[in-house]
This record gives sequence, C-alpha cells and structure tokens, in this order.
Amino acid sequence: MTTDTDTTAAKPKKTPQQKALSLIKTILIYGLMFAVIYTAVNWWRQPVMPANPQLQLTDYQGQTLDLAAMSHKQPTLVYFWGTWCPICTYTSPTIDKLAASDSYPVVTVAIKSGSNQRLAEYMQQNNFDFTTINDEDGAIFADWQGQVTPSYVILKEGEMAQGLTGIQPLWSLKLRLWLSSVF
Repeated sequence: MTTDTDTTAAKPKKTPQQKALSLIKTILIYGLMFAVIYTAVNWWRQPVMPANPQLQLTDYQGQTLDLAAMSHKQPTLVYFWGTWCPICTYTSPTIDKLAASDSYPVVTVAIKSGSNQRLAEYMQQNNFDFTTINDEDGAIFADWQGQVTPSYVILKEGEMAQGLTGIQPLWSLKLRLWLSSVF
C-alpha cells in the first residue's frame, strides 16, 4: 500500500545562480513598479502652467525678474518652497548649490513664508543666496495649481518644459535642465 507521502516528489533545490537571477528579477520588477508609481504620482502633483502666467515678478529685495526672457536664453528652474516646509530644509541647499554654479538660471518662490524682512532673515540664517520671490499669500503658487512643496518647474522659451515634485538630487536637476536645453 502506498501513502501520499511516497508519491510526492521533492522539489529540486535552486542553484546559487538561479537564486541570484530570481533576486535580480524581483528587484527589477519592484523597481519598475516603484518607478511607474512614482512617475504617475509626480505627474499628478506637478504644478500646471497657467493660461496667462505672470512671468514678470519682483523678488523680495525689489529686483524685477522676467522669467520668460530668462528662459529664452536657456532653461530656467523655478523652485516653489516654504520656510515652514520640512522637506525644503533638505532640498533648498541643493537649489543653492545649483544657483551658485551659474550653469542655469534659478528662481525660487517662497510660499507663505512671511514678510520680506522675515524671509531675508531666514535666507541669511541659512546662507542661501538664490534669487527668491516672496509669495506672501500663496497666490503665485495657487495660480500654478501647486499642490505640494517642494515643487519644480523648468521653463524653456517662456513655456513649461517639465514639472516635478519632492526631493530631487542635484544630478537629477542638472540632467533635467540639460535635457530641456537639448530637446
């Protein structure tokens, strides 16, 4: 008489190469899923260029800026942030490095970050030297339908070429600006 245990075959053991390939396959599948989800969420949350955007603005120090003219020369990064934003404490130093490199024009918009004097104090305390527009009441950000901070827009020839949100490393921003200048 045979039992069920006699008829079941033992599973063959995987070789180290098979295990490694299985691990790589799993990592690639999850990485691809993450990239697709991240891209979709980023696309959904990105700012949207208004039909008639106000691209001539005045920074908190009283200097007039023409974003359209700047972006005709080369792609221009517009960085929406706030002094109150915890993530922006990580991204703003990166923006400061990018602005200091003079590779591409960088203009930032400080959303609901207080008076010009308060913003100037914050900028000085953090040794930030990037050009900043004070959006005291959040009207500029609302006009761009901004949902989250930090948010970024790359302008090229007066039009939005790219929009993104969240933490962006310096290499990613430089790459996106370079791609915008090429295509």
